[in-house]
Amino acid sequence: MRLRIDKLKTDPEKQGKPLVDKLKGYRSLRAVGQRYRIIYKVELDKVVVLVVGVGLRKQGDKEDIYAQIEKLLEE
Repeated sequence: MRLRIDKLKTDPEKQGKPLVDKLKGYRSLRAVGQRYRIIYKVELDKVVVLVVGVGLRKQGDKEDIYAQIEKLLEE
Protein backbone atom coordinates (compact mmCIF):
# COMPACT_ATOMS: atom_id res chain seq x y z
CA MET A 1 0.00 0.00 0.00
CA ARG A 2 2.76 2.41 1.00
CA LEU A 3 4.63 1.80 -2.26
CA ARG A 4 1.52 2.60 -4.35
CA ILE A 5 1.04 5.86 -2.45
CA ASP A 6 4.73 6.73 -2.83
CA LYS A 7 4.42 6.27 -6.61
CA LEU A 8 1.90 9.12 -6.64
CA LYS A 9 4.86 11.50 -6.27
CA THR A 10 5.42 11.14 -10.03
CA ASP A 11 2.61 12.11 -12.43
CA PRO A 12 -0.33 11.41 -10.08
CA GLU A 13 -2.78 12.82 -12.62
CA LYS A 14 -1.77 10.05 -15.05
CA GLN A 15 -2.33 7.22 -12.55
CA GLY A 16 -5.53 5.59 -11.38
CA LYS A 17 -8.86 6.38 -12.94
CA PRO A 18 -10.97 9.52 -12.66
CA LEU A 19 -14.11 9.11 -10.58
CA VAL A 20 -17.57 10.40 -11.48
CA ASP A 21 -20.76 11.72 -9.90
CA LYS A 22 -20.30 12.67 -6.23
CA LEU A 23 -16.60 11.83 -6.40
CA LYS A 24 -15.85 13.87 -9.53
CA GLY A 25 -12.45 15.52 -9.17
CA TYR A 26 -11.01 12.53 -7.32
CA ARG A 27 -9.11 9.54 -8.67
CA SER A 28 -9.01 5.86 -7.66
CA LEU A 29 -5.95 3.64 -7.64
CA ARG A 30 -6.01 -0.12 -7.03
CA ALA A 31 -3.63 -1.66 -4.50
CA VAL A 32 -2.87 -4.88 -2.61
CA GLY A 33 -4.06 -7.47 -5.08
CA GLN A 34 -6.70 -5.17 -6.59
CA ARG A 35 -8.96 -5.40 -3.49
CA TYR A 36 -8.06 -2.08 -1.89
CA ARG A 37 -8.60 1.35 -3.37
CA ILE A 38 -6.67 4.53 -2.73
CA ILE A 39 -8.90 7.55 -3.30
CA TYR A 40 -6.99 10.76 -3.94
CA LYS A 41 -7.23 14.25 -5.36
CA VAL A 42 -4.50 16.05 -7.29
CA GLU A 43 -4.05 19.78 -6.71
CA LEU A 44 -1.56 20.76 -9.41
CA ASP A 45 -1.55 24.46 -8.54
CA LYS A 46 -0.25 23.56 -5.06
CA VAL A 47 1.76 20.48 -6.11
CA VAL A 48 -0.24 18.39 -3.63
CA VAL A 49 -1.67 14.88 -3.78
CA LEU A 50 -4.30 14.51 -1.07
CA VAL A 51 -5.07 10.89 -0.18
CA VAL A 52 -8.60 11.03 1.26
CA GLY A 53 -9.18 7.34 1.86
CA VAL A 54 -7.83 3.83 1.62
CA GLY A 55 -10.07 0.81 1.99
CA LEU A 56 -11.75 -2.23 0.55
CA ARG A 57 -14.06 -2.11 -2.43
CA LYS A 58 -17.31 -3.76 -1.23
CA GLN A 59 -19.92 -2.67 -3.74
CA GLY A 60 -23.36 -2.34 -2.14
CA ASP A 61 -21.95 -2.48 1.40
CA LYS A 62 -21.94 0.52 3.75
CA GLU A 63 -18.25 -0.20 4.44
CA ASP A 64 -17.35 0.20 0.75
CA ILE A 65 -14.54 2.76 0.47
CA TYR A 66 -16.40 4.76 -2.19
CA ALA A 67 -19.54 4.95 -0.03
CA GLN A 68 -17.48 6.06 2.96
CA ILE A 69 -15.77 8.83 1.00
CA GLU A 70 -19.09 10.05 -0.46
CA LYS A 71 -20.50 10.24 3.06
CA LEU A 72 -17.40 12.09 4.29
CA LEU A 73 -17.69 14.64 1.48
CA GLU A 74 -21.36 15.29 2.28
CA GLU A 75 -20.51 16.37 5.84
